[in-house]
Amino acid sequence: MSEARREELKASLAAVEERIAAACAAAGRAREDVRLLGVTKTFPAADAALLVELGLRNLAENRDQEAGPKAAEVAGLSPGAPPRWHMVGSLQRNKARSVVRWAAEVQSVDSARLADALGRAVGNARDAGERTDPLDVLIQVSLDGDPARGGVPVADVPALAEHLTHVGELRLRGVMAVAPLAEDPGSAFALLAQVSHGLRKDHPNAAEVSAGMSHDLEQAITHGSTCVRVGTALLGGRGLASP
Repeated sequence: MSEARREELKASLAAVEERIAAACAAAGRAREDVRLLGVTKTFPAADAALLVELGLRNLAENRDQEAGPKAAEVAGLSPGAPPRWHMVGSLQRNKARSVVRWAAEVQSVDSARLADALGRAVGNARDAGERTDPLDVLIQVSLDGDPARGGVPVADVPALAEHLTHVGELRLRGVMAVAPLAEDPGSAFALLAQVSHGLRKDHPNAAEVSAGMSHDLEQAITHGSTCVRVGTALLGGRGLASP
């Protein structure tokens, strides 16, 4: 592993941590209330392993075909401190069996059919000895109603949440969203906060709010995000995908 790259990532991680801490302080929140998720998509396993070495324990991918091999490679590079992997991209039902082999959490559940597929996949993986824990899931919420960007409409969140509670291999942890491109992130995150508040009335353990990326994490934290998904600010411009 390149020492120069290690120092580069160390500086980037410190800068992101400083931004999160400042945003938490401005919002009157504790730094411990917000989890940093390092999004390593298109970057090599060596970079992910360096982030783990630097203390980052939560990593994310958005494509299963890249994530599976990368997670395995990182496990070999960091055997003493394996990261907790999250799936944050759109997921097709036919990828459920593969994704449950490496992901501890799927943040992009947006349909009952996907939830059912994941539940079956976790059960099969458990029977095969490939995992022992249930799968944590978040409901991806569409804040602009654009189906191309994924997510369930706000009005449909309660029904999907209720369905998830009956899929025994899944644990509903909260909601996730991406701010619409053409709107003010603050307004979008305020809406997500309202959705989260309503969800917690019936599902008090579903308290996670995954919102905010490199360019808008401050606004997300202001509106209650408990998990920011940061790629570019940590790793720089998009790199080459792992083999």
